[in-house]
Amino acid sequence: MRVIHFVTGGFSGATQVAVDLVRACGADPEWEAVLVLRRKSQTEMARVQQLRDEGLTVELVPGWAHVATIQGLIRVCEAFRPDVLVAHGFSEHLWGRYAGLLAKVPVLVHVEHNSRERYSAWRLAQARWLAKRTALIVGCSEGVRSSLLALGFDQQRTVAIPNGIRLAPFADAVQRPFAARVPGIVMSARFARQKDHATLIRAVALLKERGLAPPVSLAGGGKQRDRDAAERLASSLGLGDQVRFLGHCPTVPDLLMSHQIYVLATHFEGMPLALVEAMAAGCAVVGSAVVGVRELLRDGVDGRLVPEADPVALANVLEDLLRHPERAAQLAQSARERANVEFGVDVMARRYAEHIRSAWKQAQGGVVHR
Repeated sequence: MRVIHFVTGGFSGATQVAVDLVRACGADPEWEAVLVLRRKSQTEMARVQQLRDEGLTVELVPGWAHVATIQGLIRVCEAFRPDVLVAHGFSEHLWGRYAGLLAKVPVLVHVEHNSRERYSAWRLAQARWLAKRTALIVGCSEGVRSSLLALGFDQQRTVAIPNGIRLAPFADAVQRPFAARVPGIVMSARFARQKDHATLIRAVALLKERGLAPPVSLAGGGKQRDRDAAERLASSLGLGDQVRFLGHCPTVPDLLMSHQIYVLATHFEGMPLALVEAMAAGCAVVGSAVVGVRELLRDGVDGRLVPEADPVALANVLEDLLRHPERAAQLAQSARERANVEFGVDVMARRYAEHIRSAWKQAQGGVVHR
């Protein structure tokens, strides 16, 4: 089966999922896959070349205009003649499916990677029109699936397939005893309005008032204005020497496996890969209780959930973990075990393959694109 995975060239979490699915196809002789990236100003050609050097087939289509994107993807479809086109993320799933319809691709798949997207009335109308011509709609978590159903998408064709990560980079986690790790906090997340670095920084300031000063490492790129705001806040709260801003960090697995606690303070998510990576790394994980996170963590079992944008609640949980490392270690062990069983790329890829095969069989029977 020939498959195109179409996604933003911004190398977001959605891009990583698409890349991993194309890799999985390359390891299965029953599948042939092409990764198509919608080129953006921040598309890193060095990373594109790394994927090609790895053996993946990667194509770029213009991103400067929607019509140009659609035309470019149609040309790729005409050359590759896919059986299935999987369009990842907003707004790429619109332009991808328009191209798939025009190129007469038999099976279209829409993958939603976030629980809160910028749907205007016009964009939502387009998505609903396309949904009637789409064989399969995927939410990357149960929370995202619920969000899609609330927008009016068909329940029978809308499924949840949790994101997965490559577990190999975290294989050494078991060799990194929790007690031997830095009793500090890591948050690996891009600087953007979606993420809530400010709440974590304010919680750390509260911890300082209580006599606790754990080192804090903030890893991730993103928008400079959001990083600048976080740096100003840390400085104003007297945390300049305690909070480190690492920027893009190519050694995130090692950073995670060397620390005890991971925090994802956020306003909304789909299914955060960074949080799953922290689980696999054997960190005690804390997340904001928002859609995409609260379905992932079982509070008190394999992580802790705190109310969104509540620095006092976050400080209370972090204080408990820091003062009771044995409790934190138990959470970390449960998190690592669960990540290894439920959230590997192989599990995700198998679920996608099963659903796509089912959609293909229905399409062959004339159910889709009649």
